[in-house]
Amino acid sequence: MTWSLDARIPVLLVPDAEALTAALAAGKPAAVLHAPAPIPPGAACALPFEAGVSSHALACACCQGRSPAAQALDQIFQARVRGQCAWFDRVLVLAGDGAGQAITAALAEDSLAMARFRLDALAR
Repeated sequence: MTWSLDARIPVLLVPDAEALTAALAAGKPAAVLHAPAPIPPGAACALPFEAGVSSHALACACCQGRSPAAQALDQIFQARVRGQCAWFDRVLVLAGDGAGQAITAALAEDSLAMARFRLDALAR
């Protein structure tokens, strides 16, 4: 028998606010990326994320040219590890406005994001 354990945090893409609310209600505690202005009820924490927009200067020393999506995943992971937000077992991404594509690309191309997170199936 082969055992496989993937301890990375699952990332689920949700198409709209209604699906986000349903996903938060049905499952383990979740952090939310690309959240609307208020933190959605039931979210362990939320981080506003806009595809293509970085809070740091291009090629700053800490990011070294990493994508805004990879930076957002770093921020949400660091908040969890440092106890700055409630513990979460998964990340939900509101996939509109290119956010889903940006997160998917970060999880395929950024080695640090790949080490911490894994893409799960699209939530419907």
